[in-house]
Amino acid sequence: MSLFVKKPLGQLLAQADEGEKGLKRTLGAGNLVALGIGAIIGAGLFVRTAAAAGQAAGPAVTISFIIAAIGCAFAGLCYAEFAAMIPIAGSAYAYSYVTMGELVAWIIGWALIMEYALGAATVSIAWSEYLNKLFDGSIPYEWCHSPFESFTDSAGVLHKGIINAPALVILLLLTLLLIKGTQESAMVNAVIVFIKVAIVILFIVLGWQYIRPENHTPYMIPEGTAAVTDSAGKVIADYTGVFKHGWGGVLGGAAIVFFAFIGFDAVSTAAQEAKNPKRDMPIGILGSLVVCTILYILFGHVLTGVANWQEFVDPEKGREASVAYAISTYMVKYSWLSTAVTVAILAGFSSVILVMLMGQSRIFYTMSNDGLIPKAFGVLHPKFKTPYKANWILFVFVGLFAAFVPGHVAGDLTSFGTLFAFVLVSAGVWILRVKSPEIERPFKTPLVPLVPILGVIVCTAMIFALDAQTLKVAFGWMALGLVVYFVYSRHHSKLRNGQ
Repeated sequence: MSLFVKKPLGQLLAQADEGEKGLKRTLGAGNLVALGIGAIIGAGLFVRTAAAAGQAAGPAVTISFIIAAIGCAFAGLCYAEFAAMIPIAGSAYAYSYVTMGELVAWIIGWALIMEYALGAATVSIAWSEYLNKLFDGSIPYEWCHSPFESFTDSAGVLHKGIINAPALVILLLLTLLLIKGTQESAMVNAVIVFIKVAIVILFIVLGWQYIRPENHTPYMIPEGTAAVTDSAGKVIADYTGVFKHGWGGVLGGAAIVFFAFIGFDAVSTAAQEAKNPKRDMPIGILGSLVVCTILYILFGHVLTGVANWQEFVDPEKGREASVAYAISTYMVKYSWLSTAVTVAILAGFSSVILVMLMGQSRIFYTMSNDGLIPKAFGVLHPKFKTPYKANWILFVFVGLFAAFVPGHVAGDLTSFGTLFAFVLVSAGVWILRVKSPEIERPFKTPLVPLVPILGVIVCTAMIFALDAQTLKVAFGWMALGLVVYFVYSRHHSKLRNGQ
């Protein structure tokens, strides 16, 4: 049997309607939009905005957000068509199984582990760092860092990490919540989303009165802007490149802020738990994208209006300190807002981890039902109807990474997995339109094949824009996945065994 044997669409649709044996359909359109916002708005908004403004776009970072959103929209429209047509928990993995065959489906399922599992681990490590920041560094270094990290304090004492306990604790709490139920998880996510969106809106509203028009003039970084060096003479910002000034800089800024949008695809993993997936999935995917884009544009406009973009060239200001810097320097009256922003970042991280853990467990659930990974991943809790064994296995895997491995190791692997999924989903929509035009499509991606082609081009370009080391590790991970497929998955595939 061919390596590219395709799963019949009818079989997949039957799997989506398993009744009492399957996942509970408890999520409405509002829940799905909140899940999308929960996955999208993390620290990326607070970190990437200033970095893009200081390194490439200047005040025109607002236009960069629009361009990045358009790039995401190409993939989002394709996801919406698939999620409405095939309301199954496997997301891009399941869509690829129908359109491009088992081997491609396995590859994308394996790649999604980089997006969700490694992403959850990396974000939980960052959550630990911000929690320590909120408590003014009162958590001992040894108990919030991995054994591979160390530092020497001002007294010359060497401190070595033992375990990142806060990261492990947040993963455990969110795993328990996911096991308890999808509806409960969605309710907690909605509360978290409300908190972080409220703080973002608060910064926009209060900061608006501190906008100085001269900070937005010129709106783009002019050609010929001098490079910026630090105290040691090292260049920290160079504006000679084509993507470092003018409209080119706006495009360069879009590449930087693109990753602040990653996460909306996680909505599609909840398709099998949506009450009315044909109507609600497109609303959840595209609605969360629209809400976040509007907030991002307003946030970028206020941030670059309160403080001049050149002040964000300094890496210490261009990273997580950017908003706190703008508030403490120009909005002294609202200094308390700086602490609120840290709370918003913690809330953002929490919801991102929650949605990533949920997304990965649902993909494991679907892959297990297909026989490509062990049965344990597909076992549902007798009472809560959640894939609790997958949740526990995922907690062990992600927890070991978060507790004992430095956060920077994952690097941009999360982005690789996401963009790879975007490429295949975009291509899949076009393939299925050609091969099965008669299938009912409750939501149709407009301008096919133009939109899917643009989705493939934009996302492929983003993949090759990643650094060489990330690509090496990513392709190494994918090679390991092929070994697992040929040693185990190919022989246990239910489709191949006629089940």
